[in-house]
Amino acid sequence: MSDDNPLLVQRDGAVVRAILNRPQRRNAMSEAMVARLDDLLGELRGDASARILVISGAGGHFCAGLDLTEVGAPETPEEKLAKQQARNRRTGARFQAIADLPQVVIAAVEGSAFAGGLGFVCAADIAIAAPNARFCAPEVRRGLVPAQILPWLARRMGRSHAARMSLQGQVADAQEALRIGLVHALAEDGTSFDALLAATIADILEGAPGALAETKGLIAALGATVPPDYAAAGAEAFARRAASAEAAEGIASFKARRRPAWSPG
Repeated sequence: MSDDNPLLVQRDGAVVRAILNRPQRRNAMSEAMVARLDDLLGELRGDASARILVISGAGGHFCAGLDLTEVGAPETPEEKLAKQQARNRRTGARFQAIADLPQVVIAAVEGSAFAGGLGFVCAADIAIAAPNARFCAPEVRRGLVPAQILPWLARRMGRSHAARMSLQGQVADAQEALRIGLVHALAEDGTSFDALLAATIADILEGAPGALAETKGLIAALGATVPPDYAAAGAEAFARRAASAEAAEGIASFKARRRPAWSPG
């Protein structure tokens, strides 16, 4: 079962592939999945032989974000607040760890890239999409907040588009994602997606390993993506909302596939 191995790691020479592997949940992030991903990121920091990390999803989807079945687990209010605060801090640290890798990180997106999955897309250096890719920051529709993904959305496509995505909560298709700069390249059709990824990898491998790593360091030196103290404030905000009655209703309505109580429709 995929939950026994929620992250598949494959290696082909200098190219490492991390495949989010919970297709029955559209690769929603479980604690087990992100723990394995954190381990991989730690290993890659010191691996000079790896030059590229490709993040993708199994089963035709990229990542549906946080597994809301884990968010909604029965807990006391105090337990829920502390757990969600810690979890959200780790989420922010994970995006930063992806961006800080010496390897070039490619997000190869098919199907849904929602919420935290959208954060992976924006923390990567390069994002490519299949024609069926869809992107969304739906947190406010669940009674939550896009706490840790917000700086990365703004970095990728600017504050204006990041604000619209996170406040309106609508799904952007692949063409719209390309237009607003959320992804860098879009495959013409489903059969050409693998070719686009292969061409992107080939281009990067033309660069000298040390020069690529130094260039990433210089890009980081242009300025921090996440302002000082933002990660802590974001974690506190997410924890408050995750422990709120709105979140309980938002998650319940999501599971029941109905509109939440606050929706006028």
